[in-house]
Amino acid sequence: MVLIGLLKAMRPRQWTKNVVIFAPLVFDVKLFDFTYLLQTVTGFILLCLISGSVYLINDLVDIEKDRQHPKKCRRPLPSGELSPVAALAAAIIIPLAVLPAGFLLHPILGAILALYLMIQIVYSLWLKNVVIVDVMFIAAGFVLRVAAGVPLVAAARFSPWLYICMTFLALLFGFGKRRHELVLLQENANMHRKSLEEYNLALLDQIIGIVTASILTAYALYTFSAPNLPPNHTMMLTIPFVIYCVFRYLYLVHVKGMGGAPEEIALSDHPLQVAFALWGLSVVVVMYWFN
Repeated sequence: MVLIGLLKAMRPRQWTKNVVIFAPLVFDVKLFDFTYLLQTVTGFILLCLISGSVYLINDLVDIEKDRQHPKKCRRPLPSGELSPVAALAAAIIIPLAVLPAGFLLHPILGAILALYLMIQIVYSLWLKNVVIVDVMFIAAGFVLRVAAGVPLVAAARFSPWLYICMTFLALLFGFGKRRHELVLLQENANMHRKSLEEYNLALLDQIIGIVTASILTAYALYTFSAPNLPPNHTMMLTIPFVIYCVFRYLYLVHVKGMGGAPEEIALSDHPLQVAFALWGLSVVVVMYWFN
């Protein structure tokens, strides 16, 4: 029973965020190299474990606030399904096992995992309550997830533009989540997260608009300016899929009232899944057959 509660508290559904570690493998044209694929899969598992320990720490810090949240109160820690002692023990033991494994797999990966753990702890204990900086640190976590895959495939053709695209995409998810929390919790928002009293819908909608434009611009610039792409600019054919995915996400946030958990949107919205799959397929076709 403790193991089930522990696994639920580590939020395996949110491990879908860690798939971005495969980006260097795909974009460095090494998807079909078994050695690099195996190393990336191993790195993905380590990243899932270390992020799971971060969620345990976050829930331990926020246990009282989560008990007042209409959805988070059902999590193992605030609901009483998992004891704080067991969660704390796991949050300490997991990094002690994962970090050495990361350094053994690749020293740079180990350093990235350690940095990711450190900034997430700082975020959980302090920076999650600092307006705007809180979402910037969420974006930093996504960028580190991508960076973790680079040394595992000895990437030589991975464009820095993709870091920029990932940064803006993570900012979109982060501010979309803050907007959802503000709408869901309304006048009790500041009781759940201190930074929410510094946000309002007008500000968040303006920021989301700026970030959306930045994502599309950055990705468009990547498709015809990155040096490792096909010289005939066929990567530009993938732009419509990115536009649709971004607009679909905005539709779900603004019209359907979603956005509290981007991974839930990714796992439940079929049109978004189809568009993302078509984007991935088009990228592979362009990178592997036209390059």
